Amino acid sequence: MIIIPAIDIKQGRCVRLLQGEMDRETVFSDDPAAMAVRWESEGASLIHVVDLDGAVEKRPKNLDAIRKIVEKVGIPIQVGGGIRDEETLRMYFDLGVARAVIGSEAVNNPALVESACRLWPGKIVVGIDARNGRVAIEGWTRTTDVSAIELGKQFEDAGVAVINFTDIERDGMRSGPNIEATRQLARAVNIDVVASGGVSSIQDIKNLAPLEADGVVGVITGRALYDGSLDLKAAMAWLESR
Repeated sequence: MIIIPAIDIKQGRCVRLLQGEMDRETVFSDDPAAMAVRWESEGASLIHVVDLDGAVEKRPKNLDAIRKIVEKVGIPIQVGGGIRDEETLRMYFDLGVARAVIGSEAVNNPALVESACRLWPGKIVVGIDARNGRVAIEGWTRTTDVSAIELGKQFEDAGVAVINFTDIERDGMRSGPNIEATRQLARAVNIDVVASGGVSSIQDIKNLAPLEADGVVGVITGRALYDGSLDLKAAMAWLESR
């Protein structure tokens, strides 16, 4: 299991939102690339970047900031937010992004996920963001009738690299990850799962660690790293020492 620092970009700045609400933000840095360099220097092996404006506008909006991150670090970057077509995917991969996260279009246009997995094997991540077990899309502004497990199972044979699973109610709230929902999804699908939302301390990492046996291969965390309640080096050292 690895720890994946999150860099959420809004209007070129590194921010964290509460439960995905665009008007409930905390700005942590005016230089997202500098934050990426910091997480790499502390041992991160992958960075999760979200174009928050892109998620709402349905097209990339923070390309300059993302380009600078790719240029400044040597570790893989995965990007999500506003990816709606193959043209955008190709643009990101040409930019040097290692993986792309398809969220809303996994619901609206599942054929895009399937074709993208064929075109870019091992590079496509499905982002499943759930509110009370139901998938939310369009920058979390619309909750569907589709369950997280239903959506995950739909792509079991597509060649998806991993599923990023976020419990929206806990995102940015430091209330602890939704262990049970994460476990249920990981057990229900034959795709590796990355947990996200609610991590507040190393204890949350310890609580998630047993889920590795169910196929949870990583955890994305943002706010806890930025406010210092989770020490990246210490958490990684604990995971490696088990």
